[in-house]
Amino acid sequence: MTIKEVSKIYDIPIDTLRYYERVGMIPPVHRTSSGIRDYQETDINWVQLAKCMRSAGLPVEAMAEYRRLFELGNETIPDRLHLLEQQRETLLAQRRAIDEMLDKLNYKIARYEVAAETGVLTWDEGK
Repeated sequence: MTIKEVSKIYDIPIDTLRYYERVGMIPPVHRTSSGIRDYQETDINWVQLAKCMRSAGLPVEAMAEYRRLFELGNETIPDRLHLLEQQRETLLAQRRAIDEMLDKLNYKIARYEVAAETGVLTWDEGK
């Protein structure tokens, strides 16, 4: 599959795919005899993982480290597990912060809904 096809299917700009390869987030992509990238199933799997991990907030450096550890073999399983667990904790902390903001926003909305019906809003802007 060409880089253009991969870009279109996974909605990742071509420059970003090249960047992922250059910084080590994905292994070097298979190439044709003329040097053109020819994405194989294993390449596609790495692209999918990189997209998933980036959308989960995993830093580029951490994804590159994950790939490096993967290539070192099974003895790095504990290290890869730790890396993924750290990212999960980061996401859970972000979720807690978002939930807290949503609670405050929902409180405000409920107060303004009452105010819209009654024409009266009591001052509580600090809450």
